[in-house]
Amino acid sequence: MSCMHRRLASCRSAVLTVAVIVLSICPALLRGAAQGESDAATPKPLSVPAVVAAVRPSVVTIMTRGFPPTSPLHPSPPGSGSGIVIDDQGYILTNNHLVESTKSVVVGLPSGKLTPGRVVGRDFFLDLALIKIQAKDLVPAQFGRSSSLQIGETVVAIGNPFALKGGSTVTVGVVSAIDRSILAPNGETLYDLIQTDAAINPGNSGGPLADLSGRVVGINVAIAPSAQSISYAISIDVAYAHLQSMLVRGSVMRPDLGFIPVTVTPSVAASFSLETDRGVLAAQVEPLNLAGQAGLQMGDVITAVDHIQIYNVGDFWHVYLRAADPLPAQLTVYGKNGQTTVALPRDPFTSLSREK
Repeated sequence: MSCMHRRLASCRSAVLTVAVIVLSICPALLRGAAQGESDAATPKPLSVPAVVAAVRPSVVTIMTRGFPPTSPLHPSPPGSGSGIVIDDQGYILTNNHLVESTKSVVVGLPSGKLTPGRVVGRDFFLDLALIKIQAKDLVPAQFGRSSSLQIGETVVAIGNPFALKGGSTVTVGVVSAIDRSILAPNGETLYDLIQTDAAINPGNSGGPLADLSGRVVGINVAIAPSAQSISYAISIDVAYAHLQSMLVRGSVMRPDLGFIPVTVTPSVAASFSLETDRGVLAAQVEPLNLAGQAGLQMGDVITAVDHIQIYNVGDFWHVYLRAADPLPAQLTVYGKNGQTTVALPRDPFTSLSREK
């Protein structure tokens, strides 16, 4: 068996192990998602006060030391934000930008009690993080399906704006648009966002966006700083798809393609004397791994995938990992020999080619 085949077999075994472990770790979360699927086509009859009563006990305050980076886009001042209890074992879902570069995390429970927490999983590209606490009598949120949302339907945002005393704050709005994407302050792109006009203020980041069935359909993440009543939430469908990996591995599992993708910034372009100022730099290319065999070379810059322009690593993964596309990804590459095309398989056993 070749080295690549052994590695793939090992990865399949690891994935099966992950699935088994998570089923034992987080049954409440899985049950909530299953209920969300069954309720996707049913009416959403609850009043706003009833939704608040159902969701608010699952909303916590996230307080940090170390002052994570902030910007006008993220509605979170240094040191405060919100989170969602996802099971009775103490796992809390929130935004990665809240806990990035922090020294410690303290979680404020709905009861008013403060308890220390530790970050056990995070993903830079999705802006998601998992915090673990030791606490009793937690109330897990119920999760719906963001794919069932309709433009114009009422949604409720709950969080802790400005870390005000007295518990979480509630705002109400409608779904303004779905499947939005925005450029985050870290230079990466956030995809599959829900746009809403519910008022979101500093400290709401990481808190839930709920529909009128009382189920969480999004995680509030950003505002449009130059506009009024435009805010964004991460689709719960996207978040849930990666929770298992974050619970067990501490990060989201993505394919090992045999190179390190790096977003091209002005400083990266200057450091590597690149002739292009956008795209994804291929660093540390392994000649015997997938990308190396396809013909990708160290120092190449990928500017498009399947003829879709990309500007950062988030763009690269978003296009490359399109689940419905089994064909090799066509990478437009600028390198030492000018512009070339690299056919990078999505299936590792697909034939490889590089053409001028």
